[in-house]
Amino acid sequence: MGPFRDRAALITGAASGIGRALAVRLASAGARVLALDLQAEALDALSRDLDGKPVACAVADVTDLAAVRDAVRGLEAQLGPTDLLVACAGIGRRTSAASFDAAEIDAHIRVNLVGVVNSIDAVVAGMRERRRGHLAVLSSLASFRGLPHMAGYCASKAGVNALLDSLRIELEPFGISVTTLCPGWIRTPMTAHLNLPANEIMEVEKAAGIILDALARRVPFLAFPPRLAWRCRLLRYLPRPLSDWLTRQHLRRAERLLGRA
Repeated sequence: MGPFRDRAALITGAASGIGRALAVRLASAGARVLALDLQAEALDALSRDLDGKPVACAVADVTDLAAVRDAVRGLEAQLGPTDLLVACAGIGRRTSAASFDAAEIDAHIRVNLVGVVNSIDAVVAGMRERRRGHLAVLSSLASFRGLPHMAGYCASKAGVNALLDSLRIELEPFGISVTTLCPGWIRTPMTAHLNLPANEIMEVEKAAGIILDALARRVPFLAFPPRLAWRCRLLRYLPRPLSDWLTRQHLRRAERLLGRA
């Protein structure tokens, strides 16, 4: 019997990208999939693709706490209480200091951080009561340090890491595992506009397999791919002048790859 068989897995952002790939894989592994997203038509397509497998879908905005709570209650009424939350809903857009826009920063914080808070809120009380469960959230290697043109995204994902580090210790006595997932560039609709070479970006199916393995083992923190993860760690822990210099070099290289130089 596999680690996900007959488990109820709530996935936010389930209609596309990593969330969708994980929904398909978890369903194939025997999980009951509770899919939440803003994209109604894409959720319908997911439900059709999972035909014959236990799946329930709901449309909700993760930034709306009341809507998330209501949606999760409805999904759990159909397929049972959540054993595993995989919070994948998120946005990633260019936020440049040259055209600083508080509304854009706020949008990233609300979706990527507050949306995670709301998703956890909807399930964690039940997990505490049952004294079991697993919270997993999709963060990013961009959480390791602030990067040019990515202020909103980096800030929101750094907040996710801090939030989960706090919860991990407190929830352990309740039998609840907490996993922070920090991938690098993954080929999804969010990154479709990036013309990165194959060795700079991972296919979503491969990423989903790596994540699923980490969830099965309930690892507390996963950063991948390893080579890029170590480069990001290096940028985080080096003295600021050296870290900033290396970041500028990486930025110039990225701009050449993207045709912006």
